[in-house]
Amino acid sequence: MRIRPQSTAAAALVAALCLTASAAWAAGGGAMPPGGGMSMGSAPMNPEQQAKVLFNDGVKHVEKADKKDESAATLTDPKKRDRALKDAKSDYTTALGKFVQVLKINGRMPEAWNYLGYTSRKLGNYDDALKAYSNALLLRPGYPEAIEYRGEALLAVNKVADAEQSYLDLFAANRALANKLLEAMKSWIATQRSAATADNAGTVDDLDKWVQERTQIAGQTASLTREGTAESWH
Repeated sequence: MRIRPQSTAAAALVAALCLTASAAWAAGGGAMPPGGGMSMGSAPMNPEQQAKVLFNDGVKHVEKADKKDESAATLTDPKKRDRALKDAKSDYTTALGKFVQVLKINGRMPEAWNYLGYTSRKLGNYDDALKAYSNALLLRPGYPEAIEYRGEALLAVNKVADAEQSYLDLFAANRALANKLLEAMKSWIATQRSAATADNAGTVDDLDKWVQERTQIAGQTASLTREGTAESWH
C-alpha cells in the first residue's frame, strides 16, 4: 500500500476528529498514543509500517470492546454490567485513538475511516461517525461494511429513510450485511417502542411495516442468490 498525501478536506476532518479523540482519551485518564518513533526490532519503521501496526492494534481493541459490549448485554447484575460497559468504552476509546493516528499518517485509508466511524458510533459520537463513514465511501464507493455501519448510525440519529436506503444498497450487493442491518432496525424498533414516546410513533410504525415487508422479500429471494445463504458478517 503506497502512502498518498491527504486531501485538504480529509486533513481537516482528521484534525477535527483528533480533538474529539484527545478529549475522550483525556476523560479516561490517559494520553494519546504516539504517532511516531515506533520501531520494528532495531530498525525504525517507515510511515506505512507504523500505520499498519497502529491499525492492527486498533482492530484488536475493537474486538475486545465488542466482546465486552456483548457480554454486558447478558449480565443481570447492574454493577457487573456497568463495569463491562465501562471496560468496553475504554477499549473503544483506545481503538479510536489508534485509528486517528493511522489517518494522520495516511488519510486515504478507507478501512481506517470505517473503523474510526465504528468506534465513534460506539462512543455515541454520531456526527463524527457519519463524517468518517462518508469519507470511507468517498475513498471506496460501495464499501459494504461502511454502508452497513452508516445505516446503524443513521438509525441512531433517527434518519430512518436514509437507513432504509442503506439497506436497499446492501440488499443488491451483500445480502449478509443487509440482513445484519435489518436486524439492527428490528432492535431499534423494539427500543423505540419500550421508550414509550409518542413523538416518533408514526415513524416507528412505518419502519416496522417496511421491515416486515423487506423480511418477506428477503426470504422469498434468498434461494435465488448464493449471497443469500451466506452466514452473517461479524
